[in-house]
Amino acid sequence: MHVPTRSDAPAVPARPAPAAGWRTTAVLCALFLTLLVLVACGWGPLISLDRRVADGLHPIAVRHHGWTEFVRWLSERLWDPWTMRAALAVVALWLVRRRAWLLIVWVAGTSAAGTAVQQALKSAVDRDRPHWPDPVAVASYQAFPSGHVLTATVTCGLVVWLLWLHRVRPAAIRAALAAGAVSVVGVGFTRLYLGVHWLSDVVGGWLLGAALVAGAVWAYDTVAAGRGAGTHASR
Repeated sequence: MHVPTRSDAPAVPARPAPAAGWRTTAVLCALFLTLLVLVACGWGPLISLDRRVADGLHPIAVRHHGWTEFVRWLSERLWDPWTMRAALAVVALWLVRRRAWLLIVWVAGTSAAGTAVQQALKSAVDRDRPHWPDPVAVASYQAFPSGHVLTATVTCGLVVWLLWLHRVRPAAIRAALAAGAVSVVGVGFTRLYLGVHWLSDVVGGWLLGAALVAGAVWAYDTVAAGRGAGTHASR
């Protein structure tokens, strides 16, 4: 008789992925593509909103030097894309201990896809970042979508999903969810406050990052359910 290991039980869903999985992914993709078209076409109301938000925050950042330095630390250290990738690497080591090889590939693939897609979009859209005579921070590459925001969204989404999948304590999941929400919203605010992104860049990062996580979760559940059904049929 086969006794499931600790890593087997949570990694193979008992039922196929629900229809809500692909629907959520489709809705997020549709919202992102709509925003992408509006940004690429330079839709007036959206550009005006971006400008108003940027013009409202920049004088505050210039006046409050101490607070601005703290925000820069949050944005460029705590929530930097490389810090987020390092957090995923730690999670991957945790998965190695559980011998969750498929999940390791899934997490690495989703993270790499996020980086590749956002870099391709930056080049394709070729949107300039805000320009200031007195900048409080600088950033390279094009603006849309925000790489900081996308990477944080993907990382935090994957971490919460993995904790839920492995049925860790509910308190730990709630803590991760709270920390993830603060990080995802917080990094978006820091990029706006520092004047290195437009509001639509940040929203684009949220939407695309969420779509990548939703798609990865739905695809994994589908594959894992199929593997589980095949294993059950062969016994």
